[in-house]
Amino acid sequence: MSDVVNGVGTDRSIEIVDEVSAEVLPLVTELLDAAARTDGQQAVSEQGRLQLRGGAREGVRHLLLRAAGGTLAGYAQLEDTDPVEAPAAELVVHPAHRTQGHGRALGRALLDASGHRLRLWAHGGHAAARHLARTLGLNLFRELRQMRMPLTGLTLPEPALPDGVTVRTFRPGEDDAAWLAANAAAFAHHPEQGALTQRDLDDRKAEPWFDPEGFFLAERDGRVVGFHWTKIHASEGLGEVYVVGVAPDAQGGGLGKALTTTGLRHLAAKGVPDAMLYVDADNTAAVSVYERLGFTTYEVDLMYRTES
Repeated sequence: MSDVVNGVGTDRSIEIVDEVSAEVLPLVTELLDAAARTDGQQAVSEQGRLQLRGGAREGVRHLLLRAAGGTLAGYAQLEDTDPVEAPAAELVVHPAHRTQGHGRALGRALLDASGHRLRLWAHGGHAAARHLARTLGLNLFRELRQMRMPLTGLTLPEPALPDGVTVRTFRPGEDDAAWLAANAAAFAHHPEQGALTQRDLDDRKAEPWFDPEGFFLAERDGRVVGFHWTKIHASEGLGEVYVVGVAPDAQGGGLGKALTTTGLRHLAAKGVPDAMLYVDADNTAAVSVYERLGFTTYEVDLMYRTES
C-alpha cells in the first residue's frame, strides 16, 4: 500500500508505505546516520531500525517525506500492533532540512494516519522535540532513562543464586521457544518487550553484535525462570544490560540482582569500559537496584501521547 499526502503551499510530499523499497532503504539509512551524528543518538529505536529491513511487517507503516526536487528530507515510522495502546511512532528530519516545517508535517501525518490516537517518542528529550510535541497537542506520559556505570577496575561479587537455580548460556535454535515464553511472562505488563516474536528474535540473532555467550538463562527444574541478555556496542566502548527478566513466580528472591551481576561480570571480563541500560523512570524498584549497583542517569527518552 502507498498513499501520498501533499504539503499545502509547498513542494513537500509525504508517501506512506507498508515496506521501504530496496532503492529507498539506503537513503533512509543515510538520513538516520546523519541525524544521529548531529543529535548524539539515534532518532529511531533499534526495533524501528530492524523493522525498516526484511520486508513488510503487520501493523508497521513508513512515512517518507520528500522536499523540493524529491530529496528525502524526513522519515517516520508508525507501529500499530498493541491491542490496547495507541499506535507508537518515531520521526526524524535530516539536519540539512530542519526548521522548514517538515517535522510538523510528519507529526500531523502521523496523527492523521493513527486516527489521532498516537504515542510519539522523543529520544534524548531535546528541546526541539519537546516543542514539536506541544505543537502537535501531545502530552508527556512516559520517561525512559538511560543509565550508565563504569566497569574499569570494578570488582563484582560472585552472584548469589536462589536455591535450585542454575545459570547457563543461550543455545540459538534450541532455546528460542523457551526464551520467548519466559520473556512474554516476565514482561506481560510491557507492551514492547513482552510482545517479541520469533521473527524479532531472529532479527537480533542476525545482527553483528549478537553473542550467545553473553546471553544468560536461569533455570529451575529444567524451566527458564529468568535471563540476562547483554550486548556490546563495540564502536562506542559500551556494554549494555540489554534485557533482564524474571518469571513472575521467581520474583522476590534476588534472582534479578544475581542475573544482572552475572551479565556485568561478563561485560567487564570482555574489557568493556562502561555499561548502560534503559529503565522506565517510574519503575522505582528497578531504578533503586541499579543505583545501588553504581548506575547513574545519563540521558532520557520521552514519550508523548494524545489525550485518548
